[in-house]
Amino acid sequence: MKYLIASDIHGSAYYTQIILEQFEKMNCDKLILLGDILYHGPRNPVPYGHDPKKVFEMLNGYADRIICLKGNCDADIDQMVLEFPILAPYFIMEVNGRLVYFTHGDVFNSSNLPAKDIILVHGHTHVQRCEEHEDHVYLNPGSISVPKPDNYHGFMVLENGCFSWYDETGALKNQYKI
Repeated sequence: MKYLIASDIHGSAYYTQIILEQFEKMNCDKLILLGDILYHGPRNPVPYGHDPKKVFEMLNGYADRIICLKGNCDADIDQMVLEFPILAPYFIMEVNGRLVYFTHGDVFNSSNLPAKDIILVHGHTHVQRCEEHEDHVYLNPGSISVPKPDNYHGFMVLENGCFSWYDETGALKNQYKI
């Protein structure tokens, strides 16, 4: 299986289209969205191409291939327009004998681990990360639509135990092999 992992779309139809194009171009099987899908929240700027209605219409076309987690800007009401579940706080899978814990990052993160000896993958900070700690590995795809300064519009791909970071053009930026 090949997974494209993106976070913090914040209602940008422009960047949703980029993610879906990369999903197809890279021949991915599943799209893991780490939350903050439709709205930008009070602390974030309105992202380029902000159009939450268009975002949910585009994503609904991929409903059978999406695993989506709830972010701090997502609300129960969003589930009324999305044709895939969005309200789960986390998703766990085993990759090459290691437990990988996917979440948004507002509750569970490197400062508040859900478990030890895991690979923790979360968004929320809008900053790409690949950090090995004594009791966990922390990976973050950053934000596709609203990256923090000195970061890029990006996403990750997981395939054959390798996490790869890409920018919006599909250029490889970094890799971490389990």
